[in-house]
Amino acid sequence: MSDLDRVRAQRLMGAAGIDALVFFQPEAFRYAIGAYAGVATMWGRAGSAIAVVPSDTAASLAAVISDHASAGVASLRQSVDIRTHRIWIDGVALTGQETIADIDAAYRRMENTGPRPETFDQEACFRLLADILVERGLDKAVLGADFSFLPAADFERLKKALPHVTWKDASDILLRLRAIKNPQEIERLRRAARAAEAGLRSLASGVKPDASLRELSAAWLQGAREEAAAGGFGLSGHWDYISVGPDLTDGSATVKPGSLIKADVGTLVEGYSSDGARTFVLGQPASLATELHAILHEAFLVGLEQIRPGRRFGDVHAAMLARFRKNGLNEYYRGHFGHSVGGNAGIEEWPFFSNGNGEVIEQNMVVALETPFYAQGFGALMIEDQFLVTETGTECMNSLPRDIIRID
Repeated sequence: MSDLDRVRAQRLMGAAGIDALVFFQPEAFRYAIGAYAGVATMWGRAGSAIAVVPSDTAASLAAVISDHASAGVASLRQSVDIRTHRIWIDGVALTGQETIADIDAAYRRMENTGPRPETFDQEACFRLLADILVERGLDKAVLGADFSFLPAADFERLKKALPHVTWKDASDILLRLRAIKNPQEIERLRRAARAAEAGLRSLASGVKPDASLRELSAAWLQGAREEAAAGGFGLSGHWDYISVGPDLTDGSATVKPGSLIKADVGTLVEGYSSDGARTFVLGQPASLATELHAILHEAFLVGLEQIRPGRRFGDVHAAMLARFRKNGLNEYYRGHFGHSVGGNAGIEEWPFFSNGNGEVIEQNMVVALETPFYAQGFGALMIEDQFLVTETGTECMNSLPRDIIRID
């Protein structure tokens, strides 16, 4: 099922003078259509999966997708106009065939037959897109595309395939649509945050003298996977940025008494990534680490107080930076103190809690607020939690204490 808000999309398209959106990024395809874009997207080229979103909410969505991925959209055929193209992977559906001749006959009955391309046939994909547009009277329309993804060489081919279309950059529209989450998206992010945080508890149990960074990472992932299994959901991915000790680049570092352990981690549920972080220490932290962490925590709470519908992302950054200045860190600069989270290509999504960002905070955004401190030769400290923006403030999706977590 599509996660896209068609009414909101219609409003944004109307303001931009766009008749339909055409998305080529795999994550944008999944967001708009509600199905995996397929393995042929691995080259980062346009065409193997295309989503068409007409401005008219009464008009159905349309999709171009590979025959290999078409099974994933079978249940959507009543609501989505689906066109398929052949890719390099050969496959056939068999139901009781007993001979080679029977198998060959099954091949001939397939919807798309003939030679297969080396990877995928971009021209064939663009022709299918052209068919959709012609049938809907959009072949001479103003169309918005995700230019932030679309490779320049592919765009030139696209313009040749659709010479009468006027193209506009709709990257901003896509970002604005994705920034507000629906209940299904919020639940994915809740689950992802829950699994990642369970992993942090598991990591804590692995903090012991001479434990390696690799062992801590494995302990984190095991805890995250166990939480997902217990909760009845799967993880579609995971990531971690863990540092141990004073050398932030030392992948062979092991835990020593007083070592700072920064764990910035996330798990993905149906492509939606959480983002959270905590700092651990074996035994007693250095007094300077304790003092710095208290400053980070204070700035974190000041920023959190600013996250309310109607306020601006830049307000959060300004308040937090001012608190750092008040506490003596006059040369501490941070490009952003957090960001939206969701199902885009990266962990961090727009909008950011950055300097001067005038974007307004809105209800049903899901954001990560963070206060990191990195010092080569000293170590790393970090606090990061994930929040749902509610009508009156925020709801935290995490429960671990924000203090330095001491392991005795």
